[in-house]
Amino acid sequence: MDSRRLLIIDDEDDIREVVKLALETTAGWTVVTAASAVEGLRSAEAAPLDAILLDVSMPEVDGPSVFEKLCRNPLTRRVPVLFLTAKVQANDRRRLAALGAAGVIPKPFDPMRLAAEIAEALGWELEEGC
Repeated sequence: MDSRRLLIIDDEDDIREVVKLALETTAGWTVVTAASAVEGLRSAEAAPLDAILLDVSMPEVDGPSVFEKLCRNPLTRRVPVLFLTAKVQANDRRRLAALGAAGVIPKPFDPMRLAAEIAEALGWELEEGC
């Protein structure tokens, strides 16, 4: 299986658990979770990551603000970030893309297709099972 390591930063427990289960089960990726911006920024610096999934709407510090901090940090600035958002209007997607995000995953998402959507957005090959 693939040995990629991803971080999901989302304030919703259910979303974090569904993403973790879906990506570990369908792609074999290691998924680290963070429930807040502060926890996510700390986790992003703790170990090398292949990608970060970042919720746009979080209390205290929103996703775009977290993204800016990740971009300014030498330890995380090269890690691709995909936004998770329920706001999927074209102007919302353009605004997030203009920040430099690698992509946008709309909520709700299909857990069985999530790894494929991430891989497609980042140009990764998914390893096929037996």
